[in-house]
Amino acid sequence: MATLCRPAVQVPPHVITMADTLALARSLHSEHPQLPLVLRLIENTGVRTRHLVQPLDLTLRHPGFEARNTVYESEAKARVPQVVSRALATAELAAEDIDLIVYVSCTGFMMPSLTAWLINTQGFRSTTRQLPIAQLGCAGGGAAINRAHDFCTAHPDANALIVACEFCSLCYQPTDSGIGSLLSNGLFGDGVAAAVVRGSGGTGISLERNGSYLIPGTEAWISYDVRSTGFHFVLDKRVPSTMGPLAPALGDLATLHGWDVTGLDFYIVHAGGPRILLDLGEFLRVPQYAFRFSRATLTEYGNTASVVVLDALRRLFEEGGPGDGARGLLAGFGPGITAEMALGRWRSPLHSPDSPPEGVLSP
Repeated sequence: MATLCRPAVQVPPHVITMADTLALARSLHSEHPQLPLVLRLIENTGVRTRHLVQPLDLTLRHPGFEARNTVYESEAKARVPQVVSRALATAELAAEDIDLIVYVSCTGFMMPSLTAWLINTQGFRSTTRQLPIAQLGCAGGGAAINRAHDFCTAHPDANALIVACEFCSLCYQPTDSGIGSLLSNGLFGDGVAAAVVRGSGGTGISLERNGSYLIPGTEAWISYDVRSTGFHFVLDKRVPSTMGPLAPALGDLATLHGWDVTGLDFYIVHAGGPRILLDLGEFLRVPQYAFRFSRATLTEYGNTASVVVLDALRRLFEEGGPGDGARGLLAGFGPGITAEMALGRWRSPLHSPDSPPEGVLSP
């Protein structure tokens, strides 16, 4: 049975605090008629710090889409190999043992995908399959886990590598002054992550079932408006209410598997904002403590899009895990509005008290 091993997660070194974000909003948008509302919404995110791939002064500039995409490519090539190496080591595999690379990112564009560069430069076999995922946004982390699970179920002796690379700060648009855009300026952060799904063997979460659910008629609620200046983030004010229809989908998947979604041992869910976690706890009748890993990544790193689920999972491993056989749910939420969901059991503790904490990438 496919096993999701411990993720490796790192964030870039440039830090912006909540105080910095609020000060910038006041100075850059002092004439905005709804500035008090914007400040309140940013404060309510609970995001204490975020990490940026460039220093703040460069982040606030817009040299053009081409220049930004060049930064995206160069930074991805500089940073992704580090997490890939650690993820492979944790899974006790080498690059040549990988049969599929799933690469997920929604904050830059490359063709061929970074998967081709990884295969050519990092020791992967030329027969390694490639699966780039670009347009599921924050749900991409969950989708990557599910597609790796599907592949390893079809090929029980195969192994898949998941890579998530998100530089949300490269999508900053200084001319956008909508409430949703200004809120996103205080919410999103940068990060990279990698994890291995082993078709057999390994320790971690033994994946048992996955599913997807799209709320009809909501495709415009989270989207990109693609212009000559790049990706302009569109966020509908109704997005925070989406746990109402999504929570039953999580429950239905668990019921289909013979589980009660209320009584699971761990929950690793995408933390797009605090309202999502509050509502999900209410609808699933689960205490907020169950979402402590998701809340921690939101607080310390902000919303890092597809990286969030992998970072929340990494924190579960670091805590030592819930014990053999513990049942849990993983879920990513994103554009569509889409939920990518998975169920699995904890298979052997991975974490050693002597394991070093995840670090911050050097410049």
